[in-house]
Amino acid sequence: MKNSLIIFFLVFLPTLAFSQVAPQGLEALTITESANGTKTYSVSLKILALMTALTILPSLVLGMTAFTRIIIVMSILRQALGTQQTPPNQILVAISLFLTFFIMAPTFNKIYSDVSGPYNKGEMNLTEAVESGGGELKKFMIKNTRKNDLLMFSQMANEGDFEDSTQVPFYIVLPAYITSELKTAFQIGFLLFLPFLVIDMVVASVLMSLGMMMLSPMLIALPFKLLLFVLVDGWSMTVGSLVGTFS
Repeated sequence: MKNSLIIFFLVFLPTLAFSQVAPQGLEALTITESANGTKTYSVSLKILALMTALTILPSLVLGMTAFTRIIIVMSILRQALGTQQTPPNQILVAISLFLTFFIMAPTFNKIYSDVSGPYNKGEMNLTEAVESGGGELKKFMIKNTRKNDLLMFSQMANEGDFEDSTQVPFYIVLPAYITSELKTAFQIGFLLFLPFLVIDMVVASVLMSLGMMMLSPMLIALPFKLLLFVLVDGWSMTVGSLVGTFS
């Protein structure tokens, strides 16, 4: 009986509540234009815009921040160590997210102070806030994008030379930034792979010379890789080097 009542409230109560507020919500979908030309959006439209922004938030985190470079380097490092699923994917994503917030903190703080504060006080409308916040993200991406990649996408878009970095549109900056991040991440991953590759080759040569061909070189090399990584304080070196690669 109790389970039936719980199911009833979970299924039908939200439907009944929505049916009562739906007409008011539909009537609130209006845009009021004042005499000076500014527009005021209704509460429902603001909620709709917020929910739409939340759906594309993962793509923004992946494509417009430092997350791409960090997660690729961490994945290559785990593969170079040969530890299979250690650290697990959840830990790598968590490390990458926290490092992303650390690297992007100056940009986010500037957006909050220059955009969010004035917008909440009514000193800036929505269009100006979006343009100002997007401009700060664009500055970060352009600083960490190779000029060759920007030039390549600019030529493919049949755009000429830009006098200032602020004139570069987002549809050129975004793919150029992601392409540059992938290139940088693989370069860092190659440098991380080299010392562990040397250990694998040395262990395989020793096992071959001893005639232990049936013994897996990866199994024997794993403790030496972990020992080397711990002795040189590998995590601090990797994280510090990653943070230092961003402008």
